[in-house]
Amino acid sequence: MLALPKDRRHGTWLLLVLATGITCWVRAGGIVGLAAAAGTLAIAYFKGRLVILDFMELRDAPIIWRAVFEGWLLVVSILIFAVYWLSLAGRVDA
Repeated sequence: MLALPKDRRHGTWLLLVLATGITCWVRAGGIVGLAAAAGTLAIAYFKGRLVILDFMELRDAPIIWRAVFEGWLLVVSILIFAVYWLSLAGRVDA
């Protein structure tokens, strides 16, 4: 019988591997466009959040530390998407 891991990090690791596989499948399948980019970035944000909470052990940290790290991740993700979106808008106008 399959034994489930007792440590949360094992489950987190499995989710990270699964999310990486999904991202590779989407991008290797030739799926392109704004929706594919947004989906890929959303998966990357999800993975980053899991790393912050479980591997950097901020899940039980004071709320200010969680807010700083999760806020930084959110701002960087939004900026990356904005730059990508603006690059697409520049291509259409040219």
